Amino acid sequence: MNLADRSRALLVEHIDKLRQAVRTVKRRHAFDIVAWVVLPEHMHAIWTLPPDDHDFSTRWMLIKAAFSRTIPLGETIGASRLGKGERGIWQRRFWEHQIRDDNDLARHIDYVHINPVKHGHAARASDWPFSSIHRYIREGTIGTDWACGENAAEIGGERNG
Repeated sequence: MNLADRSRALLVEHIDKLRQAVRTVKRRHAFDIVAWVVLPEHMHAIWTLPPDDHDFSTRWMLIKAAFSRTIPLGETIGASRLGKGERGIWQRRFWEHQIRDDNDLARHIDYVHINPVKHGHAARASDWPFSSIHRYIREGTIGTDWACGENAAEIGGERNG
């Protein structure tokens, strides 16, 4: 999920508002967060939805709308968006991928967690505060030195899928 203006840092500047938007949507449209990382201008998430529920698009729409309502006006809004009554905060499209198996899941969790390192926001994945990696560390699934050194480049490679 990307901001329309990738030079802005709204997501980390207003992290509490983003977290509140997620909590609000989760209460009405349940989902479990498997992995999530929020960078200044984009974020990656892996969710598990309830059985027979595949509507992640509505959840994203509601999270984006709830977050946007809390952000002061000030972004550039194009004519197309103005005509639809939209803000200019978010890119309209996003990339989706349905996890195929345990290996695919593990690769995508790694991709999410290494993203702050890949984009130069942290030297180690565990240094980035806006990441589910901290839950994995608390649970003992991985250590604070995960993906340090030579294997960090392998994990931060091309998008999986």
